Amino acid sequence: MNTIFELVWLIPALPLIGFFINGLLRNQLPKAISGLVACGVLLGSFVLSVLVFLQVKAGAAQTVHLFDFINVGNLKIPFDFKIDQLSSLFLLIITGIGFLIHLYSTSYMHEETNGHFARYFSYLNLFVFSMLLLVMGANYVIMFIGWEGVGLCSYLLIGYWFKNVNYTAAAKKAFVMNRIGDLGFLLALFMMINQFGTLTYGDVFAKAGEASTTIITGITLLLFVGATGKSAQIPLYTWLPDAMAGPTPVSALIHAATMVTAGVYMIARSQALFVMAPVTTNIIAYIGLATALLAASIAIYQNDIKKVLAYSTVSQLGFMFLALGVGAYTTGVFHVMTHAFFKALLFLGAGSVIHAMSGEQDITKMGGLRKKIPITYITFLIGVLAIAGFPFTSGFFSKDEILVAAYEKSPILFWGGVIGAIMTAFYMFRLLFLTFFGSFRGTHDQEHHLHESPISMTFPLMVLAVLSLVGGLVQVPHIFGGHPYFNEFLAPVVNSVEHTGIETLEYALLGGTVVLLAAIIIMTFKKFSVDSADGEYTGFKKVLANKWYVDEVYDFIIVKPIRFLSKKILVFTENEVIDWLVNGVGRSVQWTSRQIRLVQSGQVGSYVLLMVLSILVFLGIQLLTKK
Repeated sequence: MNTIFELVWLIPALPLIGFFINGLLRNQLPKAISGLVACGVLLGSFVLSVLVFLQVKAGAAQTVHLFDFINVGNLKIPFDFKIDQLSSLFLLIITGIGFLIHLYSTSYMHEETNGHFARYFSYLNLFVFSMLLLVMGANYVIMFIGWEGVGLCSYLLIGYWFKNVNYTAAAKKAFVMNRIGDLGFLLALFMMINQFGTLTYGDVFAKAGEASTTIITGITLLLFVGATGKSAQIPLYTWLPDAMAGPTPVSALIHAATMVTAGVYMIARSQALFVMAPVTTNIIAYIGLATALLAASIAIYQNDIKKVLAYSTVSQLGFMFLALGVGAYTTGVFHVMTHAFFKALLFLGAGSVIHAMSGEQDITKMGGLRKKIPITYITFLIGVLAIAGFPFTSGFFSKDEILVAAYEKSPILFWGGVIGAIMTAFYMFRLLFLTFFGSFRGTHDQEHHLHESPISMTFPLMVLAVLSLVGGLVQVPHIFGGHPYFNEFLAPVVNSVEHTGIETLEYALLGGTVVLLAAIIIMTFKKFSVDSADGEYTGFKKVLANKWYVDEVYDFIIVKPIRFLSKKILVFTENEVIDWLVNGVGRSVQWTSRQIRLVQSGQVGSYVLLMVLSILVFLGIQLLTKK
């Protein structure tokens, strides 16, 4: 075995070590040491991931056996890591962007006390460890362990400021909604064990051809249920915007490099099953499109800078699932990569804005910040251009690939994707102009406090800005003189879709993108770069600002009835069962004591009679036993 593959276990082990150091010594370590440990272990994992990636790129992909994990009857599940093109790519994304977010956090969280500062970094390290386990596992059990780990860590990090009741409620919401999806994933695993007798990827895929279409469809639908929870698709998407309760770097980590991409990875890894279930893939495509459009429409009239980006993530995840649903698996993974670059950039940029604004997140109270925080502005602008699909940025290439793949599948999917892309550009430029243009609309104290973030925060922004600009060059279409290097790299693991005879469409997309973006930029600049933002929302705008009232509908048809029934059951159980038992014990003791006290009459004659009778009974028993 290659030496680097012998050390591959260190990639997840290093963040786990960081978790234990910061977690166990959180009250003893100075903040500088806590940050150094957390960042150092991530940097070590990143270096190892780069070395592994280079070996895989040279054709040295392999499965690394660590130890036997489960061995019960005929079920044998080893603790193995599958290091191939797909997992090595995700290793780079997770550890690389994860390191930048850790570095950024050392300044962003500097006001936390020592113990809480170290607790925060221990959670971050554990989050990265769980995600690494998820993508490195060679079977669905290891994936599921990591899957549950990122769910736990999201709960811990979203509710990091646990003294705030609203934040803890958001953490519980994320945890519960993910459990719903995880139940689907777990049921799929049980079906695989029952049908194939194994959960190792290669064995499952090899035996899948022997199963009926109904069985495969059932397994893939249940896997997709799991993916809707982790990757925030309809109907399990409402937890993700509420996840903004956590610190901003946590939002960047969840949205860009870890948890929400888990569903896309799982489906891409399970491509061999999904290609055999056309019903499931059609559902994935249309659910993805619906999610992209719904979330984009909500983002248009959100005023919280993090909420805009949160709904943007839900929408972009919808685009990824649209790509997976139409069979363009490499395209979906390609968008995961480009989205990781520009979404991490946008969230960290938002954190820099919030840092400059003394914690303010309402974009209607900002304005004119481009002169005060120029590095944040320039890097944020690049992120906006990338997510909007500005020509030759990373988002342009991945978004157009999705639209091309959708066009070959269905006109409905294509035009729906186009509408989603237009809305994306609109709400992102609205966000940009309200935040950075016009005159300042905040308080005098906020304006006095405005300043650029320190280098430990701006350096990750600059690195991510470069990646957002050039990250798409690994998959430049033929019409621009490029070559599908990304598809070729993933080809041994994930099949790509060859687009033929669509040069005209690609030229049309390029031209349409330029025209539409120019129109949107001019329109949003005129409307939102002025000194005043939107007033009170009314009519349909109010519906969008209130997120289509989906949370209220869920609350009405699910939460309130469950609470009502729970309360009724609780009251009945307490009054009719628990109280009856407790009071019954008391009453029985009272009754028994009342009966026993009658024996103590206080009359000497009665006591003598009882004594004589007792002696006679005792003698009688003795005589009977002797016979």
